[in-house]
Amino acid sequence: MRRRTPPPPSPLPQLNGVDPVRVRLPAADGWATVRDHLVARLAAGDGVIDGMLDAGRIVDATGRPVARDTAYAPGMYVWFHRELADEERVPFPIEVVHRDEHIVVADKPHFLATTPRGSHVAETALARLRRDLGLPALGAAHRLDRLTAGLVLFTVRPEERGAYQSLFRDRLVAKEYEAVAPYQPGLDLPRTVRSRIVKERGVMAAREVPGEPNAVSRIELVEHRDGRARYRLTPSTGQTHQLRVHMSALGVPILGDPLYPVVTGPVPAGDFRRPLQLLARTLQFTDPVTGHRHRFVSSRALGAWSSYDDWAAG
Repeated sequence: MRRRTPPPPSPLPQLNGVDPVRVRLPAADGWATVRDHLVARLAAGDGVIDGMLDAGRIVDATGRPVARDTAYAPGMYVWFHRELADEERVPFPIEVVHRDEHIVVADKPHFLATTPRGSHVAETALARLRRDLGLPALGAAHRLDRLTAGLVLFTVRPEERGAYQSLFRDRLVAKEYEAVAPYQPGLDLPRTVRSRIVKERGVMAAREVPGEPNAVSRIELVEHRDGRARYRLTPSTGQTHQLRVHMSALGVPILGDPLYPVVTGPVPAGDFRRPLQLLARTLQFTDPVTGHRHRFVSSRALGAWSSYDDWAAG
């Protein structure tokens, strides 16, 4: 089996902890110049691409600026930094729980995306850690929802990233979450919930559908008071929004959830009053590189439980 040749290293440095965009020109006819292809592919308009080309902001593998009349060459790579919109700063710190020569384990706050995606690019856990720790090659081994707080594993060395990512793919990481939701006296807990969850592209909420289960969650009641309860959630699969969907299906949707059971729309930028009361509390795994057995615990507290009245009045 023929191995695919890896792309050349980027000739551009990171900018504010964010990697440049890499574009590989496909093996197809129809474009006379690199410019023509970028205009069609990026749908950015003639003026935007021309402005970037004229400013020398689009470069080839040698770092040489691409000109407007550079001929199209199938397989050619070009790089550029995207124009970043102003992002609302998440006013909460990200804590480093553990750092060694192989991994960084961070305790992410609510509202901070794990990696650049969509409108969240520079204001992400990955970009912050790259800047703060001086680790430009840092990468994420997995992702945690932007609205969920808690532990995230990052890798220091790119050549080791696959080994750590495989832990999550092969379900070799024991994860435990904590949630605050309404208390239902008649709800029979603990229980293991199994269902089939699908998340369609462009649709904000995931949903349960008939079919072979692909999502399994263990739900336990830890304690309750004044109509609220603290739950321990242990997923053995990793479907999008799995815990949120399962809690909602049980009739105890997690407090602060803008999607379940009813979609109320995205949380407005700058509104940090009602964080989703879901926390990735523990991560436990055997290090695939060192063989060490790791167990990390978040020090964060969910406001709807620790500061009951303050959260309710916020």
